[in-house]
Amino acid sequence: MAFHIKKNDTVEVIAGNHKGERGKILRMIRDKNLVVVEGVNMVYRHVRPSRRHPQGGRIQKEAPIHVSNVLPVDPKTNRGQRVRMELQRDEQGHIISKKRVTVTGTVLDEVKRLK
Repeated sequence: MAFHIKKNDTVEVIAGNHKGERGKILRMIRDKNLVVVEGVNMVYRHVRPSRRHPQGGRIQKEAPIHVSNVLPVDPKTNRGQRVRMELQRDEQGHIISKKRVTVTGTVLDEVKRLK
């Protein structure tokens, strides 16, 4: 499945208990369609004492949320916006560039393919 977001994008949560919160995507779990967003959906993990955590106790960390519950933030409007892909082709039909464009027309990023 193609995703409308990428790692390090700033996203806004549009559904669930954390609706309206924003954060940066830390990692993506592509096979389960989940994303981990910085500072959103915090849960407690109870850990035993170990070398990594000598005291043990409760550690707070981000839990993943479904990719359909987030939208990338448009820098022009400063709100979450839907995204579409625009392809630019040459005369033979080969793809020259691929852009992520919001509904308001802002280009989020562009990938150019060299021959």
